[in-house]
Amino acid sequence: MLKDKLALIPHLPGSYQMKNSDGVIIYVGKAKDLKKRVNSYFNRPQTGKTAKMVSEIADFSYIVAGSELEAFLLEFNLIKEYDPKYNILLKDDKSYPYIEYISKPYPKLQVSRYLNIRKKDKKMLFGPYPNAYAARKIVALINRLYPLKKCEVMPKKVCLYYHIGECLGYCEKRVDEQKLRVMEEDIISFLKGNADVLKKKILEKINIYSEQLNFEMALELKKELNYISVVLDKQKMELHDYVNRDCIGFYFNKGYLSIQILFLRNGRMVGGHTDIFPVISDYQDELDTYIMNFYNKHEVPNEVLHPKEVNGEILSEILNTRFIVPVRGKKKKLIEMALENAKINLENELEIIVRDEEKTEKANDELKDILHLPKLDRIDIFDNSNLFGSFTVSCMVVFKNGRPAKKEYRKYKISLDKNDDYHTMQEVIYRRYYRALVDASELPDLIIVDGGINQMNACREILDSLKLNIRVCGLKKNDKHRTNDLIDGDAYQTIEIDKTSNVFHYLTRMQDEVHRYTISYHRQIRSKGAIGSVLDNIEGIGAKRKKELIKTFGSVNKIKEASIDDIATIIPRDVAIRLQEYLKEKEKENKDEKNNKAN
Repeated sequence: MLKDKLALIPHLPGSYQMKNSDGVIIYVGKAKDLKKRVNSYFNRPQTGKTAKMVSEIADFSYIVAGSELEAFLLEFNLIKEYDPKYNILLKDDKSYPYIEYISKPYPKLQVSRYLNIRKKDKKMLFGPYPNAYAARKIVALINRLYPLKKCEVMPKKVCLYYHIGECLGYCEKRVDEQKLRVMEEDIISFLKGNADVLKKKILEKINIYSEQLNFEMALELKKELNYISVVLDKQKMELHDYVNRDCIGFYFNKGYLSIQILFLRNGRMVGGHTDIFPVISDYQDELDTYIMNFYNKHEVPNEVLHPKEVNGEILSEILNTRFIVPVRGKKKKLIEMALENAKINLENELEIIVRDEEKTEKANDELKDILHLPKLDRIDIFDNSNLFGSFTVSCMVVFKNGRPAKKEYRKYKISLDKNDDYHTMQEVIYRRYYRALVDASELPDLIIVDGGINQMNACREILDSLKLNIRVCGLKKNDKHRTNDLIDGDAYQTIEIDKTSNVFHYLTRMQDEVHRYTISYHRQIRSKGAIGSVLDNIEGIGAKRKKELIKTFGSVNKIKEASIDDIATIIPRDVAIRLQEYLKEKEKENKDEKNNKAN
């Protein structure tokens, strides 16, 4: 069947979709010539990830495009729609922090992260900052030097920041517009690369503190001045044209592609982004697709420098920015630096990456063979937790192709009031898979419950009622609370697994992850239960106010630490005072009780 379909593919540009035996799309690619590219998977020996992907292909389809550009966009949109398991290069949603200046309604500076940055949003963003600590430190320093708005919510009266000169009192004072403009110009000038502005401001403050004999504050600012100088000294590579640009380098070897993107903002090097991944198709095609995806999630600079292998013409048209191949001078040296860094990164990391694959994807394949499963792309793992029958919760974590898929994790608050693992498991399994059937969402190839035969029976009973044929296994721990046995839910027999093997460590990792996630959620529920019971005792706090307090503070300790002014932004001041007095009285009672027990 495949041979006949391969012969009919036209010599035209387009996108192709590889499918497994269930008809699920496992890879999406693009090609200038569909016939040559698709046939290349079957008419020559493959290695690594490509060989693994080809072994799962049961069928394929393709869509002819009018041009290479259309094929590029078609591939990109299909990957977003189907999220194929082998298009791993497009699954990294890491975002870098930016420093964002907000001018209206009041001037404010903050560290922001955006997965999608569009020019039409007209945000005043400076960065990216690969070092988040540096971004936060710069924001904190500017906030100390300039009277920007500091409060998250607008208070009714001026606070401490106003009295120490670090805020202009936007909540109740009329602000001088001229003063605001000068302050804004200074801050933006610094963020664009003019370090002298901030250095001058710091020196002015140091002199003021010295004249006031406040040498401690003067010394703190001197340290900040030194920090800025060190940061700027590290940025040796500069282009004195104040242009925002990126520089792309790559290195391909042994089936892996290493990419290095250097960030230059206002002509100054501010950091870079590194990624390494296995290549399924032609490495140049995957390089272009990676760049397209990267700038779908990150700021597009005014200019991108790249080696000749990158298809700059198409990328320039799609991303609406200049793609340039430098041939001489500093820009050429930047390309050489990016290429060298990409090579060094791959050579240094390749052994670690291969070892990691053995512990994840290969361990997942070994587990599939042990259980005689046709495929094992997704595993759902469940765990329950309760405290003396109260605050019962259950959680599900998901592993896809050997790795945690944290976006798929789910938390469940259980309706049962008593310690009953059997019915707790029944409730969570029913809620999870009834919803999956209604939404037609992805089902797992294997379910693992943290427990023995009792929990597996509960799970199996609900799956049968929903007419779902999903393999179930149980993980039991020994008396030292360590992973000990894998129990087959079909034969109810313990499966012997070498305790030093990658599979055993893989199972342990899954069990530890679901336990960690469940305990974390249980603590959160207990904390909210505790805060809720405390708030029920305060006159003037009803359901709505209680909800807002829990949402804002999250725990009794956080309310204790908060000021009356902070609490009064949510509830009336007299009620806030009453709440604080109650908490202090309860704290005193608890201390007295502890002292009595000690005596």
